[in-house]
Amino acid sequence: MSVRYTALAFAAVFAASCAPKTQEAAQPAAQEQAQAPVETKKETKTDMETLKNPAAATAKAPAAFKVKFKTTKGDFTLEVTRDWSPLGADRFYNLVKAGYFTDVAFFRVIEGFMVQFGIHGDPEVSAAWRGARIQDDPVKQSNAKGYISYAMAGPNTRTTQLFINYGNNGRLDDMGFSPFGKVTEGMDVVESIYSGYGEGAPSGMGPDQGRVQMQGNAYLKKDFPKMDYILGAELLN
Repeated sequence: MSVRYTALAFAAVFAASCAPKTQEAAQPAAQEQAQAPVETKKETKTDMETLKNPAAATAKAPAAFKVKFKTTKGDFTLEVTRDWSPLGADRFYNLVKAGYFTDVAFFRVIEGFMVQFGIHGDPEVSAAWRGARIQDDPVKQSNAKGYISYAMAGPNTRTTQLFINYGNNGRLDDMGFSPFGKVTEGMDVVESIYSGYGEGAPSGMGPDQGRVQMQGNAYLKKDFPKMDYILGAELLN
């Protein structure tokens, strides 16, 4: 499957998913948050060897872990539960450990639906991960507000693209989108990410995913100067 076809196929899937219910009221997350223990930061350094060789990213994730994202709009924290989506959690854990989420754009933001990210700003790194697909996980949690899942273009096509739900998107559950974590702090930050570009090209004014893959941040920062970015991500203990 070509890169452009993959990108457009996913865009079509998501566009079809959100179109009928764009006015649907947002729902709260399905579970209440337990009081968190005192957290200790684990410094995350960029591991270029792993970033350019996905086959080296084989660590098994802990049963539960938290990741703090620093963004151009502020910080937010995700809590991952491996049992919800083991393969997805393991991939995410390895990406964070390798320092993948550094200067990574929120390239597709649709109000009331979701915010999407995960294409690396360096085209060489992006190319390394484009074919590093993982198998699907059964859907154990619903795509409720604040829950995070992988974007995909069909069965067993998950790589590095992720989205956080802005509302109750339970209609995505039957399509195989398997949440592996949820936002526990800073959902207001997530909801403040710039959304003015809307849907991606060719359906909307946002960036073309094929060009993001091939040209990276050089394309985004030139043509979409208001876009927000992940500055970095770190594991919390």
